[in-house]
Amino acid sequence: MRAQDRLVLDAVRRGGPWPAVLAGTALGGAAAELALPYAIGRAVDALLATGPDRVFWLGLCVALVAAATLCESLGVWARGASVAHAASRLRLRVLRHVLGAGPLMTRRFPEGELVTRAGLNAEEVGRAPEAVTGALSLMVPTVGALVALVLIDPRLALALVGGVAVILVVLRAFLRASTAIAGGYQEAQGEIAGRLVDALDGARTIAAAGTAATEARRVLAPLPRLRAHGMDLWRANASSGVRAGLVVPLVEVAVLAAGGLLLAAGDLTVGELYAAARYAVLGASLSSALGYFGGLARARSAASRVNDILTTPTPSYGTRTLPESPNGPPSPQTVTSPAEVPASPEGGVVSSSSMAGVSGPCGGKAAGSPRIAPGRGGRGTVEFRDVVVDGLAVPRLVIPGGSVTAVVGRSGSGKSLLAALAARLADPARGTVLLDGVPLPELTRAGLRRAVGYAFERPVLVGETVGEAIGPGSVQAAARAARADDFVRRLPSGYDTPLDAAPMSGGERQRLGLARAFARGERLLVLDDATSSLDTVTERQVSLALTADPRGRTRIVVAHRLATAARADQVVWLHDGAVRAVAPHHDLWPDPDYRAVFQGATP
Repeated sequence: MRAQDRLVLDAVRRGGPWPAVLAGTALGGAAAELALPYAIGRAVDALLATGPDRVFWLGLCVALVAAATLCESLGVWARGASVAHAASRLRLRVLRHVLGAGPLMTRRFPEGELVTRAGLNAEEVGRAPEAVTGALSLMVPTVGALVALVLIDPRLALALVGGVAVILVVLRAFLRASTAIAGGYQEAQGEIAGRLVDALDGARTIAAAGTAATEARRVLAPLPRLRAHGMDLWRANASSGVRAGLVVPLVEVAVLAAGGLLLAAGDLTVGELYAAARYAVLGASLSSALGYFGGLARARSAASRVNDILTTPTPSYGTRTLPESPNGPPSPQTVTSPAEVPASPEGGVVSSSSMAGVSGPCGGKAAGSPRIAPGRGGRGTVEFRDVVVDGLAVPRLVIPGGSVTAVVGRSGSGKSLLAALAARLADPARGTVLLDGVPLPELTRAGLRRAVGYAFERPVLVGETVGEAIGPGSVQAAARAARADDFVRRLPSGYDTPLDAAPMSGGERQRLGLARAFARGERLLVLDDATSSLDTVTERQVSLALTADPRGRTRIVVAHRLATAARADQVVWLHDGAVRAVAPHHDLWPDPDYRAVFQGATP
């Protein structure tokens, strides 16, 4: 069974009580419809014969009509409830998976595509209980009509069997064709949504450039393809409907012709002939399942798109905890002889000071070069061992506990990826990243997130109030370290101010993001360009707070400003996806390639 069909059946199976209610109302309505032709036939015979039981049969006909009407009404209500229940359950499952996968998910799918799959496509899968139970319920009158015709006269059932076989062939072909077409339609929808989200994200840039018309054409470029798929769906539905609809009168005519001959021969009564004609129509009513099969086709194609999200791997976590104190100092770094020191891009030899602390492709730590001392107790030591992922290769790198490390390099050199690996927002394709000697995947989720604080360039604030956005712990102390306490206190309710009632500039949002990282990280703080929106004075104050962190945490800062690199204990210089050197800033500054990273800035 295909994954998409398993997801559809899972939506039916886990749809709560509503699929059962749908099935019950469908079966009840089908039973009433099956019994009604027989009751009407008996009532006609009783009226013609002026029998004493004609009132009973007339009353039974009224009761069956009322029962069918009630079942149909309950079915309409149950269909709406089943769709809401199944869709909400699937949306919650998709949302948890998306948030659990984290950056891996957003690297694979555009944001608009994720919204479409988790929203519209999940709702279409949620309609699977309605489509499946509706289609199966139509089998009840078909099978019942066949049985009834066999009981009346087996010869009457032959025409119905042939008609039902033709209808099933038409429905099967329609399901296969419409599933493929619906997939293309939904893909075009997701592409438009992805482009729209991108445009909304850059709305200020579009307005400033005066390119709204051009951007609107770009967003709507897939619209002709969407229209073409929609027309294909309409044509498939129309052609299949015509083919299936033609079967109904043909079956009815065949049954009536056979029944007329039997009536003339005295083998049928008038009431039985009427019942046979009605059963022929009921048996061929399977052709009306076209709408349900169309819904099932859309659910299957949507399930395929949703399943792509659910099969995206999420990080696994272990059961280990971090040691209270490190097991000795960080591992010693390899020392190479001068002959092993690699040549610079200009053909010369990189100075021993510029190679301090580097091993692997950048050589070993040269003798006599300065060494970065571990921090207090060495807590927070980060080690990269043979790490390879997405064009970044770090054979060996140790960031001593308690130190301040600036990560610098040109755009695309892998700075953000290195920071994400240190905080386990990304996993290497090969190799291991360790914190205090423990591989990050072996830590518990709670232990990892308690140990590591992360601040982004554009933080998303989560919570009801400003205080909740910063998080648990010493909220005000963290805000003071991030230089956010002053402006938070000026808000209407201070730290209790609702986020939607606290308009903030980009720099103020960054300061709250920094405060959140300061409040959470017990051993390691990772700042990925998290001070880019701060003014020079505030950025300097935050950098000083980082440098003088009283808790002695390890700090990894993705740096673009010269002053940030200069204040760090050491600099990890990345170039073309590899660590070119690890050393203090003043040792690297004589290298013209290093100075070029800062685009002509002065020390």
